[in-house]
Amino acid sequence: MPSLSHRALQFRPSPTLALDSRVKAMRAKGADIVNLGVGEPDFPSPVNVKLAAIKAIEEDFTRYTATEGLLELREAICRKLKVDNSLSYLPNQIVVSNGGKHALHNIFQCLFQEGDEVLIPAPYWTTYPDLISLTGAKAVIVETEEKDDYLLSPQALRKALKKETKGLILNSPANPTGMVYSREHLEKLAEVIIEKEDLWVVSDDIYEKLLYDKTSFSNLAMAAPKLFDRVVIAHGVSKTYSMTGWRIGFLAGPESLAKAAGKFQSQTTSSPCSVAQKAALAALEGPQEEAELMRRTFEQRRLLALDILNHTAGFSCLEPKGAFYLLPDVSENFGRVLEGIKIQDSEDLAQVLLNQCLVACVPGDFFGRPGTLRFSYAASDDDLRRGLTKIAKFLA
Repeated sequence: MPSLSHRALQFRPSPTLALDSRVKAMRAKGADIVNLGVGEPDFPSPVNVKLAAIKAIEEDFTRYTATEGLLELREAICRKLKVDNSLSYLPNQIVVSNGGKHALHNIFQCLFQEGDEVLIPAPYWTTYPDLISLTGAKAVIVETEEKDDYLLSPQALRKALKKETKGLILNSPANPTGMVYSREHLEKLAEVIIEKEDLWVVSDDIYEKLLYDKTSFSNLAMAAPKLFDRVVIAHGVSKTYSMTGWRIGFLAGPESLAKAAGKFQSQTTSSPCSVAQKAALAALEGPQEEAELMRRTFEQRRLLALDILNHTAGFSCLEPKGAFYLLPDVSENFGRVLEGIKIQDSEDLAQVLLNQCLVACVPGDFFGRPGTLRFSYAASDDDLRRGLTKIAKFLA
């Protein structure tokens, strides 16, 4: 039979989604798995969001919308960016898409091509390198240090810049580390970025509202207004409002990019779901109490999980300031023999913890940080305590 394309053959499935599928299969067979691997809030979507969707269906709002998204939703996104971030955008600078991942795909396809290089600080979200490779560009991983809270330093950025460098991805609060770039840190990065006039910066702000310890949010467009026209924001409602399955994300950037992304989307997916867009509008414009309750709950769960992990043999974990992930260094366990298996890397350890403790987590290798495991604390207090305590007892 004819062969598949080289693109189809080079890709691996998303490791986090693959793990989630395996956990569901094990649960279907009766295993009592504690899933701390998936990056998905365990809260229901806000009531007003669900009511808005029901109303849209009852009013037969079930047809195609404008490819770039409902005008009223794009206007609401502009208001959000103005009120929350002091950034001024027009609706023709916004494109609504089928989730934050789709927004990033549109951005990358319209900005990068063969011969380009795109810098990705490690640890990074697993999808970035694969989406970059789809454009024909090369993903260049820039290492960060635990002592620097896994944040890209101006020195490392300057060293990584080359003639071919056309892009930089910044994610704050970050997946998988939960670390946050301060305005002051971004200002220092901007001093390097401004020297390279053909460099785009993609700011993945999907966890913007999930901040703790009174940490404030800033992105590069906010910290360095001179770079405003070279920053593209990728965002969405999935994490803030527990709306992962609604699949609504968006980009905000220069009009030329938004126009190109709209054309690109018109030939791939067309418009996002009409009902989900009405739900997203309700999320942005409606009451925020449920979202804030979820944020406060995550803030407390973070401390619960951090305390247990930092008292687990061979685990050492920084305290995150945002998102809902922990990335402990577990390399002290390498070389141990657990249940007859010599632990040589994070994948070995994650496999043993799943089989012996029935707790799912993700090897840090997939995030560009070998020697670590990623745990999500977007799970109930009971599941967190039960799952992490089982790990601590097993490793002791």
